[in-house]
Amino acid sequence: MQTPTLPATKDVVLIGGGHAHALVLRSWGLKPLAGARVTVINPGPTAPYSGMLPGFVAGHYDLAALDIDLVQLARFAGARVILGRATGIDRENKQITVPGQPPIAFDVASVDVGITSDMPLLSGFRDHAVPAKPLGPFAAKWDAFRAGDGPAHVAVIGGGVAGAELILAMAYSLRERGRLGTTTLIDSAAALTAIPEAAARIVRNQLSALGVSLIENAKITRVWPHSITLTDGREVQSDFTTGAAGARPYGWLQETGLALSDGFVDVNAMLQSSDPHIFATGDCAHLTQSPRPKAGVYAVRQAPILYHNLRAMITGDRLKPYKAQKDYLKLISLGGKSALGEKFGTPFSGPQIWRWKNHIDQSFMAQFRDLIPQDPPKLPAEYTEDLPNALANNTVSGSCKTKLDHTSPAQHLPCQTRCADIEHLQGDSAAMVDVQGKRQVVVTDHMTMLTLDPILNTRIAASHALGRIWATGAQPKTATVTVTLPPMTPSLQSRTLQEVMTVAAEVFEQAGAQIITGHSAAGQELALGFTVTGDLQGPASTLAGAQPGDALILTKALGTGVLWAAERQAKANGGDLADAIAQMLRPLGPSAQILSKAHAMTHVGSLGLLGHLQALCAASNCGAQITTHHIPVLPGVASLLDAGLRAPLDCANRTGFASDRTAPDVLFDPQTCGGLLAAVAPDYIDAVIDALDAQDEPAAVIGQITNKTGDIQIIA
Repeated sequence: MQTPTLPATKDVVLIGGGHAHALVLRSWGLKPLAGARVTVINPGPTAPYSGMLPGFVAGHYDLAALDIDLVQLARFAGARVILGRATGIDRENKQITVPGQPPIAFDVASVDVGITSDMPLLSGFRDHAVPAKPLGPFAAKWDAFRAGDGPAHVAVIGGGVAGAELILAMAYSLRERGRLGTTTLIDSAAALTAIPEAAARIVRNQLSALGVSLIENAKITRVWPHSITLTDGREVQSDFTTGAAGARPYGWLQETGLALSDGFVDVNAMLQSSDPHIFATGDCAHLTQSPRPKAGVYAVRQAPILYHNLRAMITGDRLKPYKAQKDYLKLISLGGKSALGEKFGTPFSGPQIWRWKNHIDQSFMAQFRDLIPQDPPKLPAEYTEDLPNALANNTVSGSCKTKLDHTSPAQHLPCQTRCADIEHLQGDSAAMVDVQGKRQVVVTDHMTMLTLDPILNTRIAASHALGRIWATGAQPKTATVTVTLPPMTPSLQSRTLQEVMTVAAEVFEQAGAQIITGHSAAGQELALGFTVTGDLQGPASTLAGAQPGDALILTKALGTGVLWAAERQAKANGGDLADAIAQMLRPLGPSAQILSKAHAMTHVGSLGLLGHLQALCAASNCGAQITTHHIPVLPGVASLLDAGLRAPLDCANRTGFASDRTAPDVLFDPQTCGGLLAAVAPDYIDAVIDALDAQDEPAAVIGQITNKTGDIQIIA
């Protein structure tokens, strides 16, 4: 008897990708909890590690070394990622607000959104300065600034330990690049009062050694693009101004109704807020029973307690208290590869302390690298001889997996068109129906789970189906939807259906279409099917009609197949995947309208670019020549292909091209939400490219149609 799939019964939502939540996700991956569905909400696909920020600013680490890849980490944990910034919590309905997303429901939630060092009351700061927190935007802007030319003038507002670390790192980095102009540290009171005098003396000496001007007890009137005006009339030259003065909570927490202290979420010893179903940790939390300063070490120490208590809330176990240590080891970077250590008032410094700090930081980050997702299904004691190969070729979900191998007869289902008013359209598995002189195109598409997030799955599935309508030249009109839900409780079924239908309706409405009906069913995994109709005003675009001399235009970069295959194995870079998602969700409608006069056009999908080009040539009785270095490829794809990763249909897509060893691997990569491949007359090509550019629709001329029927020539 087969073991049934266990249903999901509870939603655990982590708001923010702070240090504690990253460690919770790692622990969850090592020990999953049956019945729990985990979600992490974060503005971006990565979360910077604050301990290595000064080293990055100084140039000791690159930006990648600083980031925890939340996409990989979530896949390891079996959690879904929602890329967006939380802006509210509806405690009554247990929902989290994320702009651009449907409400995210929870049974238990935790907040770890960190703090900001924005200074909204300081005139000119928001327009001309960069807050040191959140770390991600600051790190990106600093990376761009230091790569410039000429003398650089920088200033840090806030003379605490964080501000001193930043200005020392900036001074060192600019000096190493031969760009050091002036560096200034400004504080409204005395600097470095949070550490003992002996430790502060070491930092002050290093500031002097690197030529940093320290201005204390000074008020700022205004921040300008290239200077800072003090109340006493002095002008401080600065092309890059940042603020590290204090910790400010995010304003939206005020609207949650949770108990707060100075805007920070009050938590008890169990890290629970005033709402027992909402926890908080890290810098955004205030420990009411044992207040502590804002420091990453406390978030790291809170992680095991938070992990236990989140699970305990949905298993019925007893919660554990967090016991904060009275003091902690402070390790302060001094610009170069030297650091200061201090604990219990005793300072110690030098290169060996930096090496110690580097070892601690690298060890922390190593926990989040080379993660291996949960084991694939284990074979029983007895099985058919070809089951291992079948299992190996079926390990990646998504659009590509649900497509039948196009070498199989089942791929070419018979199209019965006995009625004169029904016509099968070549190219996109579409049919045209003539209803009293009004022509409509009908396409249908079905997709299983590409990602663990039902919301994103819906956006991708709907966008893919719409792309096939647009490829025929039709305008979307109506859609029906079929949703298959995996095992889950009725309450989670309702939540998931609400998410799916809200997003599906939004995507189709934006395309000018409406969902008119739908159906739901139960299955082993999430699956979505859309049947879409579109009104056709002019001739339908098909594979047939390309003429020798036509230019071949491709409107989207290749590589979605291998990227999602890598994501399934927690090997896709989160930033690269976010770029791919942004491209996938870009509607094809504007491009299709501009390309409406193309001689032939198709939607690049599961066959890969080369397979679809081959079909276009066959239908048009022509050949083609393509230049590979003109073909756009998504970031990160080349390295994944070089590492041997492939999408499931890659092997099938090579059928018929086995003798051509010059074809790059990306040409066989099956695409989901791919672009349009169009054959355009040479007289129109410049106008088409200009029109696409004007609409901010990226496109590339990748080759041309030839008169060598069936022959595709590939030029490097």
